[in-house]
Amino acid sequence: MYESFYGFKEKPFSLLPDPAFLYMSKKHRQALSMLEYGLMNQAGFTVITGEIGAGKTTLIRLLLEQMDQDVTVGLVSNTHPSFGEMLQWVLLAFGLPYRGKEKVEMYETLVEFLIKEYGNNRRTVLIIDEAQNMSPEGLEELRMLSNINANKDQIFQLILVGQPELKDKLRRPELVQFAQRIAVDFHLEKLSLQETWKYIRHRLTTAGGDPDLFDSAACAAIHYYTKGTPRLINVLCDTALVFAFAEGLKVIDADVIHDVVKDKKLGGILPVWEEDGDHGKDGGNVKDIRRAGLKSGSGSE
Repeated sequence: MYESFYGFKEKPFSLLPDPAFLYMSKKHRQALSMLEYGLMNQAGFTVITGEIGAGKTTLIRLLLEQMDQDVTVGLVSNTHPSFGEMLQWVLLAFGLPYRGKEKVEMYETLVEFLIKEYGNNRRTVLIIDEAQNMSPEGLEELRMLSNINANKDQIFQLILVGQPELKDKLRRPELVQFAQRIAVDFHLEKLSLQETWKYIRHRLTTAGGDPDLFDSAACAAIHYYTKGTPRLINVLCDTALVFAFAEGLKVIDADVIHDVVKDKKLGGILPVWEEDGDHGKDGGNVKDIRRAGLKSGSGSE
């Protein structure tokens, strides 16, 4: 719709987890380093948590792209409270037969697969996304599966990715044995004001557009309303592009962002936040946004 008007090769703020658009903030670099460290050092369990829309899934997609050829990866991404038999999902993730098998048979199938991969000098990694949805029983079953590892080599590594509730769940007394096996863990924080500014410029540039399309005050307003959550930044920026295109604007300022938020609030859909203070007619703390806009334009950390 607006791509050709602004010179984009593709949409800069798509909600799809595309590693090509991942902005590697300091926090994301640290999270990726922890994931790589866990893989290289044969960590039994690695846990990455972060708020909704913080970029966890995109980070995992990047990790998958960068993995060595000697790693066999299984991915489970549709967990939910009524998850059912864990072994079935594990076998499915690795493309192994599970239909009509008893639990013991499924376990034997998994063990044979892991031993075969190990014999071929391949490491096997299971990644579970949205792991906060798993029940304590399901998590405990994962711990039991990790007992397949023997001697000094980890032939089966597990990476759990989830929202902050996952940390709370892993602190439960009944999961103390699980928590003791977590070798690597990291919590992915939201973006700062300067990181939000750089994030927006990065995505605009990656899409082939002008990195200055959103002025500094607009970026500050976006951070103010989204508190630095990448997914919300994408929603707000994408809608702002539609608004600006309709008006024929070549630069998007804070007024456009205020208009978008006002419209979204009327619809009751976009979860944006406000703080107490001197709010303008459109709901933004105008003085804070203007001051922050001047700082974000410097690009300093």
